[in-house]
Amino acid sequence: MAISLVLADDHPIILDGLELLFRSEPDFLVLARCVNGREALQAVRQHRPDVLILDIRMPGMDGIAVLRQLRGENLTTRVVVLTVSLGEDELMALVRLGVRGVVLKEMAPQMLVQCVRKVHAGEQWLEKRSFGRALEKMLVREAGMREVADALTPREVEIVRMVAAGHRNKEIGDRLSISEGTVKLHLHHIYEKLRVEGRLELALYAQSKGLL
Repeated sequence: MAISLVLADDHPIILDGLELLFRSEPDFLVLARCVNGREALQAVRQHRPDVLILDIRMPGMDGIAVLRQLRGENLTTRVVVLTVSLGEDELMALVRLGVRGVVLKEMAPQMLVQCVRKVHAGEQWLEKRSFGRALEKMLVREAGMREVADALTPREVEIVRMVAAGHRNKEIGDRLSISEGTVKLHLHHIYEKLRVEGRLELALYAQSKGLL
């Protein structure tokens, strides 16, 4: 059975190229082409494609907003993002929103075809040359956050972040509306739970877990 697609990009020339690319492949079926986020969202609701190929920067409703809406509606269409460039924070947001594939527009067209096939098969495609360092950093941070969340309370995590950012006990107390003595008590518990000794060791721990 053919892999059904919805294509979304605000540049008609790119849309034409995408449609030509996938129509030339026997295992793809293009159901709709869209020039903005609202059209893309409506097309996914209507056609329920296997894969949405989504430009991340479009006027009005951008790709991130589309992804949030898809996630909120529990739509099962898998998403491949096609973009000119992508920052580390944007990449992290995309992965958290369930994007399984990211391809730069500068890449060869066949890379996009391969990516869509892999994503449809349940795999992940994040082009390592462009995103490897950012993705590695994100995964370290996510794993570190899970480890810290298992060991500390949310309030204790807040205090760790503030200590790592260089705030003194009085500043932390003022920001959290608690006494300096309560901050010291929290720190005592944090040191015990994390098996660290003192603020410097705690700050280094926070840095190693990506909490900064």
